[in-house]
Amino acid sequence: MTRHLLAVDLGASSGRVMCCTLTGEGSAGTLRLDEAHRFANRTVFVPDDGPRGGRFTWDIVGLYADVLHGLREGGRRFGGAVDAIGIDSWGVDYGLLDAQGRLIANPTAYRDPRHPPVAERVNEAIGWPALYERTGIQKLPFNTLYQLAADAEDPSEPLERAASALMIPQLLGYWLAGEKRSEHTLASTGGCYDTESAAWCGELLTPRGVPENLLPPAVQPTDRIGTLRPGVAEDLGLPAGTPLIAVGSHDTASAVAGAPLSGPGSAYLSSGTWSLLGVELDEPIRTAAARDAGFTNEGGVSGTIRFLKNHAGLWLVQECRRAWNEGGNDYGFPELAHLAEAAGPSRCSIDADDPRFAVPGDMPARVREAAAERGAPLPDEPGAVMRCVLESLAAAYAGSVRTLGELTGRPVDRLHLVGGGGNHRLLNRLTADACGVPVEVGPTEATVVGNALVQAMALGRVADLAEARAIVRASFPIETVEPSPGRATD
Repeated sequence: MTRHLLAVDLGASSGRVMCCTLTGEGSAGTLRLDEAHRFANRTVFVPDDGPRGGRFTWDIVGLYADVLHGLREGGRRFGGAVDAIGIDSWGVDYGLLDAQGRLIANPTAYRDPRHPPVAERVNEAIGWPALYERTGIQKLPFNTLYQLAADAEDPSEPLERAASALMIPQLLGYWLAGEKRSEHTLASTGGCYDTESAAWCGELLTPRGVPENLLPPAVQPTDRIGTLRPGVAEDLGLPAGTPLIAVGSHDTASAVAGAPLSGPGSAYLSSGTWSLLGVELDEPIRTAAARDAGFTNEGGVSGTIRFLKNHAGLWLVQECRRAWNEGGNDYGFPELAHLAEAAGPSRCSIDADDPRFAVPGDMPARVREAAAERGAPLPDEPGAVMRCVLESLAAAYAGSVRTLGELTGRPVDRLHLVGGGGNHRLLNRLTADACGVPVEVGPTEATVVGNALVQAMALGRVADLAEARAIVRASFPIETVEPSPGRATD
């Protein structure tokens, strides 16, 4: 039986609504993707008279308008015969609603500079080892716990006016279906949720001034959240009973579900604005060694744990391009990749995860500064800067591959690279060389694929993750990049 599914996938720099058509039976089924609507996403600095002069926010109403447009177009292409809708996005950020369900303000973006000093105070008050032992989440300065603490300290008292806090897919889902829910995979990213009990950690939140019950209980992937509001369904041209399904609402959870993992030695690299490199486990690893290595334990689909490390990813490339183009150039990503290839091997390496790279700004200058500090000054040419960035990312991936083997006792023998970063052929080759293992590239649309297949699991069309991954292998080309002889990083 053919299923028509609409997958909404929101990233930090763009979003899209995809028409997903699943045909055939069981693991012999195939999935076809067609883009209904693609749109830009960006942070916007909104000035105010507060002590920081403003904040970086997401234009959530604009995103909602684009989502509606995409769903409307997707429904039109399917002739109104849509079996389900699922939404995924980046993690940690949320919107605050008052008691009438009205949005209090645009969600603050995770890269807003208010977060690091609050994170330091919270870590000092709780104790970082105790916090990691409780949640197993990597220490990132924008975790939801720290953002909520920042809101509690805000002189405008947003939490005093808030009745609920919904993360981005659930906020959009509330507007679509009228149900306020959290979702397990997304909740698990924020440093204030226990993946094993599937519950918020009130003992971490309440002392920070976060009201009890601000965060709704979490549903699991494949749970049915509700059906479209009648007025929304009419506007979209869809049946009022169209279900909204909880997918792996964290985009990486959907990407991992859509990765054709092939055995205990398989690791994944979800490559986009962020690069998330890890393995799928049955239980979290909350040891001191995992904590000190910067690994995180996030909830996955079907009760799994995504044991991974966050790396800076193509954010560095995006910010370099933005800075150069604001300076009067007109570089596209393919041209920058060509310049990096032409530059040849770099003599410098930087720490791609250096905190100085985390916030928007003059990224080429920061990269040159970091390289100079290591005694390898870079020329000003974009190709040299790009080559340094790409080689440094590959070196970071290689370090995590080695550490994964040590922490899990399962050496990595294959890396599945999924996401838009798979289109960067030079980075794929550098990654295979640095890691010393084959890199299987694809599908590039793994997040949408995982989103759609979890919807299909909810509808009873796909039995489990193993069957979903068999469908992935049957539906999309996978390219294997072998490491060059003798090029693996020691």
